[in-house]
Amino acid sequence: MQLTTRPAGTPVTATYWMSHAWLGTHVEPGVALDVAGGRIAGVRTGVELPPPGAVALRGLTLPGLANTHSHAFHRALRSTVQVGSGTFWTWRDLMYRAASRLTPDTYYDLARATYAEMALAGITAVGEFHYLHHAPGGTPYDNPNAMGEALIAAAAGAGIRITLLDTAYLAAGFGQKPTRHQLRFSDTTADAWAERASLLKGDDGQTLIGAAIHSVRAVPAGELATVTRWAQEREAPLHVHLSEQTAENDACIAAHGRTPTRLLADHGVLGPRTTGIHNTHLTAEDIELLGSSRTGTCMCPTTERDLADGIGPAAALQRAGSPLSLGSDSHAVIDLFEEARAMELDERLRTHARGHWTAAALLRAASADGHAALGRPDAGTLEPGAPADLTTVALDSVRTAGPAPRLAAEVAVFAASAADVRHTVVAGRHIVRDGHHTLVEDVPQALTSAIAALHA
Repeated sequence: MQLTTRPAGTPVTATYWMSHAWLGTHVEPGVALDVAGGRIAGVRTGVELPPPGAVALRGLTLPGLANTHSHAFHRALRSTVQVGSGTFWTWRDLMYRAASRLTPDTYYDLARATYAEMALAGITAVGEFHYLHHAPGGTPYDNPNAMGEALIAAAAGAGIRITLLDTAYLAAGFGQKPTRHQLRFSDTTADAWAERASLLKGDDGQTLIGAAIHSVRAVPAGELATVTRWAQEREAPLHVHLSEQTAENDACIAAHGRTPTRLLADHGVLGPRTTGIHNTHLTAEDIELLGSSRTGTCMCPTTERDLADGIGPAAALQRAGSPLSLGSDSHAVIDLFEEARAMELDERLRTHARGHWTAAALLRAASADGHAALGRPDAGTLEPGAPADLTTVALDSVRTAGPAPRLAAEVAVFAASAADVRHTVVAGRHIVRDGHHTLVEDVPQALTSAIAALHA
């Protein structure tokens, strides 16, 4: 038996026994994991049976998954935007309608149900790209962060961690004032955005506060530095929608004579705490700028193909030095196994070649690198000192049964779905047990009620 001991004097508050665990490089059978203070205190291998008092997790246990990019209210659009045809821009009109109906109370209900669905899918931390700040018409609430605080409370109610990426969204396009739909999003200036965002409070575990630039079309070039400086002063993550649409690139070149990536680089936005979302339509120079600056890339394949955005150059970005993470974005589905699988399979379609990432690399994108992009560089691993965040995938469902346990990582990435998640543990606390959420009694009904309230 191999033993990794906990620091002397650290009391164990729980022990989980895992029939199989992914230890970053291989699947290990019979692993006991001790928890103290919400963190992993010790890892013991070669433990054939559950120790007395241990909670058994049967299947493949992974580090908790990180959903790097979410718009919680988009969950209300699922399937309704699949009727007929259209473009990204017609989809956006439907999104605006949903946004116009939300209040802090209804947003809490919808987000809590959405985050509970994430927990059922094995997600233990979410990056919420939050730009729905004010009341309809742009009037601030008495509490100017009522909507952001509703999201923070919703994540706590669903039992998952949140990095609230408070988003600057100031313009409808280059040189254009916000439309009536976008007035809810805008603080009018980056300085006013920074003043409001500075009132948000996080903590060391459940909640982190980060920043986001909605896009180069929504934040004037002269105001980019203000948002970037705010994030740098707090050593906080900074995210930005980047080159999701060719129309965005064309408009940026027309306005500034350079690509969105070059514009961000020239204004000091790129860097290792920055993550570009989508990064779909890039030049060779763009890829080099992102990679050499260690700016991350969050791919959202199910949304990118749902909106017909295109297939981004993920493999080239990673080779250039850009760490990859994954997000469910518009929540067409919430399933990080599908996102990981889709990144590989989309690249196969684009290149007519197979095997761009191993299962291990894809699991890392769905866990450790995603957590790092959300400001949690110590998460996403089953090692002493890491947060005790776990996800267990069944190996005996109709999708996962059959392969040898040593292939369980490949099974998780290339065959499993969110429906195969049996357990989710956050900070040592059992949030999903045997496929049932322990805090939200009926997640489907909670989603149904929250979405119905928007149409009442």
